[in-house]
Amino acid sequence: MKVILIFDSGLAGAGGKSNPDCTLSATREIAGTAMLLEPYLKEIGGQISATLYCGMDYYKQNKDEVVMKMTAMVKKLEPDFVLCGPCFNFPEYSEMAARCAKLIAEKTTTKVASMMAIENQEVIAQYKNDITILKMPKKGGTGLSESFENMAKFIDASVNHPENLEALKETICY
Repeated sequence: MKVILIFDSGLAGAGGKSNPDCTLSATREIAGTAMLLEPYLKEIGGQISATLYCGMDYYKQNKDEVVMKMTAMVKKLEPDFVLCGPCFNFPEYSEMAARCAKLIAEKTTTKVASMMAIENQEVIAQYKNDITILKMPKKGGTGLSESFENMAKFIDASVNHPENLEALKETICY
């Protein structure tokens, strides 16, 4: 199962605060936070086929372009699933992830979800009826491993066991 990740430049290992103008980029290498997610994805037969990312200043200056280009890249790469996150408690990244997830859901047949902490309440309230948003702790919070296990269960159910999806959503999504 091919999985694409959508990150900000910090989570991609391309410098967050030190590289806020990082342009829209992609890598097929397992970079940054993808290294934390990879073991959970392997347990369900998933592999990271690409990570798409940009800096938050670049995103703020090019919001529509970034979301449209990321969606186009997803369409071209044809993954089984796209994970926009984990966003932790980063509000700008959460907004980008939610907007990307929404457009990917609208413009492709790829299964997609975002993942963020409750501290992003404004983004969650704005998008929870349009996209799937998985629960996770804020940066430095407790329960990160459990949220990654739930992420893997959700991806597996989305791709391989859709009959289990609704019950899972009730417990691990906003």
